Amino acid sequence: MFGSSNKGAQSYAKVGLETGIGAASPHKLIAMLYDGALVAVLSAQMHMKAGNIPEKGKSISRAMQLIDHGLRASLDKNAGGEIAENLDALYEYMGARLLTANLKNDLAILEEVQRLLTDLRDTWNAIGTPGGINLANGDAPVARMSNYASA
Repeated sequence: MFGSSNKGAQSYAKVGLETGIGAASPHKLIAMLYDGALVAVLSAQMHMKAGNIPEKGKSISRAMQLIDHGLRASLDKNAGGEIAENLDALYEYMGARLLTANLKNDLAILEEVQRLLTDLRDTWNAIGTPGGINLANGDAPVARMSNYASA
């Protein structure tokens, strides 16, 4: 009689997300992109383990979109200098790895990208915390990310 309650819940969640985005600071928006990409990668892992290839592909595509059109597109290479350049290269690397994971159905690659995103998200969140990382003082946790790029 009332239709799908799942559809109503999805609409409610969408309104909540849109409200959260509209009220979020630029720092929070980037945190939300990291969280969204992580959720998509975790979802892809779950679908890969279950053998649900279409949903795995959708989840990987979502992660790639968030990384490329969200995180990567938000970089200001002029203001961000070397850190922004390194992040750009890392985001490009993650996109390529996700594509390979999708084509080869490789769970280990998804786990690698999950670790990268988790490290980046945690570092980003620390930057926004009082007493957290201060890039102006030379605290550059992104340097440890170069270990992944050589893998």
